[in-house]
Amino acid sequence: MDRTHQPDQQSLTPWDRVQLARHQQRPHTLDYIQGLCEDFIELHGDRRFGDDPAMVGGLASFDGQTVVVVGHQKGRDTRENVKRNFGMPHPEGYRKALRLFRYAEKFGFPVLSFIDTPAANPDKEAEERGQSNAIAESILTMCELRTPIIASVIGEGGSGGALAISVADLILMQENAVYSVASPEACASILWRDSSKAPEAALAMRITATDLLDLGIVDEIIPEPEIGAHTDSESAIAILGERLREYLAYVRTLSIDDLLEQRYIKYRAIGQYQERAQLALDAALHP
Repeated sequence: MDRTHQPDQQSLTPWDRVQLARHQQRPHTLDYIQGLCEDFIELHGDRRFGDDPAMVGGLASFDGQTVVVVGHQKGRDTRENVKRNFGMPHPEGYRKALRLFRYAEKFGFPVLSFIDTPAANPDKEAEERGQSNAIAESILTMCELRTPIIASVIGEGGSGGALAISVADLILMQENAVYSVASPEACASILWRDSSKAPEAALAMRITATDLLDLGIVDEIIPEPEIGAHTDSESAIAILGERLREYLAYVRTLSIDDLLEQRYIKYRAIGQYQERAQLALDAALHP
């Protein structure tokens, strides 16, 4: 998108926001960790296969307390994107995150996760090493994890690759981020066998922050500076950090049992309005 001809935030289409979410200069997970945390110690490996640079995480000090930070990591240029596999983790990336989640629970550290991936790695080798199992195990573990979790969607939130580290007590979403079951291109290819219809798919899929807040999937939209986080990374990081501090202080006032009960209720409630709408439609069609 040409910055000299960018529309204002109010006139952005869903497809415009997809492009902003993918902007190479948008701050990534390590930028947020370095901008918000002190004494970050990155931990590597899944203790089974190896280390995955597309998923980063470790221990850090945030607002005077120890936290576990986990997130997808994209690159700034082609060389770094190849190294980071364009932010698409392999199974060992999710198993590394899982190891860190359990570490956080053992020592009572809150978890801050940052979502920014087009999807999990889809190649044959990833499937052979248990990609679907790694994602499922991570989701199950986060559902039951006995420590506070706050997730932030900071760019693309694509498919199970995003969901694997975003089951949280609170989900924050930057206003130009997207969060969806599949990319608009993939959706267009499936529905119309034409990936060029991605802009129409982006509109139909309801993948923007406003849509997802209305659907009850995310808890708050985090404003971005000017036309996007890439225009002023420092401000974007600071704005998100302020909300993380407030929410982390809130969730730490809750007992673990109350936290888990609220987490359960939160995810059970997602989709209820569609069910009610379907029941009403069925009743109208079949009185």
